Amino acid sequence: MSNLDAVLVQLKQEHAALGKAIAALEGVSSYGTSPTRSLSAAARARIAAAQRARWAKAKGQKVVSIARKKRTTSSAAIAKIRAAQKKRWAKVRKQQKAV
Repeated sequence: MSNLDAVLVQLKQEHAALGKAIAALEGVSSYGTSPTRSLSAAARARIAAAQRARWAKAKGQKVVSIARKKRTTSSAAIAKIRAAQKKRWAKVRKQQKAV
């Protein structure tokens, strides 16, 4: 019986060592992976539209435009930009006169 107990103790030790080795390997394998990213619905729609356009072009069918809407700047924002730019140029001119 003592012989079986010794074998049992040895097997438990090996089992624990293998468990540690497996845990270490699992830790290493997940180390190099990057987190997954998700696309917005609009991005998926653009990708799908682009693919449909490629297929239509390949089949010789009419290609539907997938152009985005152009962004517009409000008149108030343009006025702020103009005022800031005038202020910058005035500062530059003032520094040039001082030199």
